[in-house]
Amino acid sequence: MTERVLEWEGVDEDTIESLAARVASVLAPGDVVVLRGEVGVGKTTFARAAARSLGVRERVTSPTYQFARAYEGLVNGRSVAVNHLDLYRLEGLEAEDALDLDEYLDADAVTFVEWAEPALGLLEEPFSVVEVAHQTPLTRRVRLMGLAAARLTGEG
Repeated sequence: MTERVLEWEGVDEDTIESLAARVASVLAPGDVVVLRGEVGVGKTTFARAAARSLGVRERVTSPTYQFARAYEGLVNGRSVAVNHLDLYRLEGLEAEDALDLDEYLDADAVTFVEWAEPALGLLEEPFSVVEVAHQTPLTRRVRLMGLAAARLTGEG
């Protein structure tokens, strides 16, 4: 199967939130969403909006200085953990770090990972990737790849 890629151009912050809600609508427990893009492009905005769509009532903030934050959400009426990881400060993962990461990649959780490169070898396929890039100071280009893109198009 060819990997499905969906792309949007000229995206503002409200549209990023709307796209995050669409992606969240097709997520299931065990899903991982990798968020890629430079600093300040909207990765945390995307994770926050998706978490809100998954029923998280708490304020979702960037976990940069804590590595990870866990919230309680809902998928199809079922209580699930909604995890938000930010691996920006990690140079690489050692074996003991991988064990900690496993706590967040649980089959009963939906997990969003910013700056996931140090952990890509630990993530099980299939997962989803959201790439956000600056187009202008106020607009972004958003690419969705992998499992969520396939589900949104009825292929997954």
